[in-house]
Amino acid sequence: YNIRIKDGLGEWRGQRTIALNKHIGDPFRFRNKMAYDLMKEIPQMMSARTQFVHLFVKDETAGGNGVFTDYGLYTQVEQINKTYLKTHGLDNRGYLYKINFFEWYQYEALKLKTDPDYDEKAFEELLEIKGNDDHTKLLQLLEEVNDYSIPIEEIVEKHFDMDNICYWMAFHILTGNYDVGSRNYYLYSPQNSEKWYFISWDNDADFSRTFHGRTNYSEGQSWERGLTQFTHILLIDRIFRGKEYRSMLTDAVEDLRQNYLTWEKINDKAQQYAAVVKPYLYQAPDDQNAPVQAGEYDVLVSSLASEVEQNYGYYLESLEKPLPFYVGTPYEEDGHMTVLWDAAYDLDGEDITYEFILARDLNFTDVIYREENIRLPEASFDTLPPGQYFIRVQAKNESGYVQDCYDYYNHDRGKVYGCFAFRVDPDGAVIAEKNVE
Repeated sequence: YNIRIKDGLGEWRGQRTIALNKHIGDPFRFRNKMAYDLMKEIPQMMSARTQFVHLFVKDETAGGNGVFTDYGLYTQVEQINKTYLKTHGLDNRGYLYKINFFEWYQYEALKLKTDPDYDEKAFEELLEIKGNDDHTKLLQLLEEVNDYSIPIEEIVEKHFDMDNICYWMAFHILTGNYDVGSRNYYLYSPQNSEKWYFISWDNDADFSRTFHGRTNYSEGQSWERGLTQFTHILLIDRIFRGKEYRSMLTDAVEDLRQNYLTWEKINDKAQQYAAVVKPYLYQAPDDQNAPVQAGEYDVLVSSLASEVEQNYGYYLESLEKPLPFYVGTPYEEDGHMTVLWDAAYDLDGEDITYEFILARDLNFTDVIYREENIRLPEASFDTLPPGQYFIRVQAKNESGYVQDCYDYYNHDRGKVYGCFAFRVDPDGAVIAEKNVE
C-alpha cells in the first residue's frame, strides 16, 4: 500500500508518502528491512529508514463494515523521492530515476520532454521520473556510455563514484540479491554535479539460497552469481573488463565481508527480527500465507548468516569464468539451420571453446544435435520439422571454467539457465520463445 498524506495535512516522521510492503514471497518477512539496516552502517552506501508495522484497516466506503480489520504484519520503507533527498541532506531538486528496466542503452523511448515524440508513459516503463524532469543530463550520459570511442576511464572519472558503484555491487553480491541490475535501484545526480550515484531499492531477494535449495526452486544460479549477475548491463560490462576496477570491486567485497557482513552481525540481526516477526507470521491473518512451517522457520533463520561465505565463493569463481553471452534465433539457409551467438569474453584473455546442444526437452536428454570444442560462435544442423526445441550453449576457457549463455527458460520451478527456447511453426517460421512463463 501507498498511503499519501494530502498537502497541508502534516507529515509522519518527515514523510508524506508511507509505503507498506507485505513481502509475501519472503519466507522470513524481514530480508528487506535487514538489508537497509545493514546498509546504514556502510559509509559508501545510501540506505532508507524502515520499520515493522502491524496494520489495521477500517473500510468506511459503501458496503464496508466500518470497523478496524487486522491486516497483519507489513514493513514500512521510506520512499525514495524528493522528500527523501532533502531528509538525507541531498539535492531535492536534483535528478532521480527509479530503475524499472534499464541496461544503459540508448532506448528509443528515452527522449527530452521537448521532443514532439516524447511519451512519458513509455519513458517511465524504463525509468520512473522522481526528480528533475529535464532529461538532457541523462541522455548526454547515455550517449557517452554507448560511445566506445570514449575510454571508459574518462566516463568513470567524470560521471561516477567508484566507491559507490563497487560497494553497491559488493553488497548485493554478498547478500545474494540476484534481482538487481536492470531494475530495483535508483539513479541520483545533484544539479550542480556531473556525478551519478546508485541507491538500493527492493532487497527482498537477498539471503534466499538456503530457502530455494530446500524448496528446489531455481533462482540466483549460474551467471546470476558474483560479478556476472551485473555484466549484462552495458555500463558495468564496460567498467569491469578493466583489471583495476575489478581489483576495486574485490577490495569492496573483502571489506564488507570482514567488517560489515560478518556471520555474527547477520546472525544477531536475523534472530532479533525473527523474534518480532514470527508471532505475527504464524497467527491470523498471516498464517494463511506462511511459506514454511513454524519449526522450519527457525532452521532457515539460523542458516542466513552462512550464505555470505557461499556468495563470496561464487564471486571469486565468477572472476575465473568467461563472461556470459546471448544466443541468436536460428535461421534457415541453403537447406540447413544456423545459430549464431555473441563471442564470450575471458577476463584473463584465455582462449574459449563452446559446446552446443539442440534438444526436444528442457532436460537436454532427447538430443537432436551436439557439437563440442567449437572455436567460432556458430553451429549448423539439418532443418527441423514443426515443434518446440531447446538450445544450450556453454563457453569453456583454458582453465576449465564453464559459463552458460545469458538465455534462460522460465517454468514453475524457476529458471533453466543456459537455455534458448524456440519453435518452428508449420509454415517453417522460427520463433524465439525466450523467458516464457
